[in-house]
Amino acid sequence: MWWVVWLLAALVVLFCTLDVWYFLRAGAVILRAWFQPPVWDITGEQVITGRVTPHDIDMCHMNNARYLRECDFARFSLYMRNGVFKAVWALGGNMVVAATTIRYRRALCIGEAYDLCSRIVTWDDKAFFLEQRFVSTKDRLVCAVMYCKQSVIRCSPDKILQHLCKRKVERPEFPEELQHWVNFISASSQTLRAESCLEEKNK
Repeated sequence: MWWVVWLLAALVVLFCTLDVWYFLRAGAVILRAWFQPPVWDITGEQVITGRVTPHDIDMCHMNNARYLRECDFARFSLYMRNGVFKAVWALGGNMVVAATTIRYRRALCIGEAYDLCSRIVTWDDKAFFLEQRFVSTKDRLVCAVMYCKQSVIRCSPDKILQHLCKRKVERPEFPEELQHWVNFISASSQTLRAESCLEEKNK
């Protein structure tokens, strides 16, 4: 019987110190994507269906942070199906989220079903830029739209795509609204770098 007590104690410690459900969900998403048909078009859209559960809500609508969490899982699935994850691992690289912005247009309420549509819009020398849309299945309204800058470490988007496609892939043009966001990120970085230099000089 002692092993049952130790097991329960270990589970309590685990759930108190780690976001266990996040890691379980991430593993399930990646495993499911592994067995799904691949997405051959690198800029092709992938759609994942979802529904707002009681675990997702505050004040009877989807919590703001939950949108970003669902986008994480959708990107995991997209990168598994289009081969980006496999290429990154093969090339010894890594990817991290460098910036996100999300616009909420209408609340998703408890029990409401939605499609989460994810796609790589374009890329530069250091990062992929993605668009992810939450579309209500009730009336096809885009309830929220997010842009994500996914930086590539120890590699580059061009090398990843050459590894996947065995040829150089032309970059799509930046849409106007995405270019405005990229300009904002660049301006913000310049401001923060300038502030950091100023603080170092004042020390």
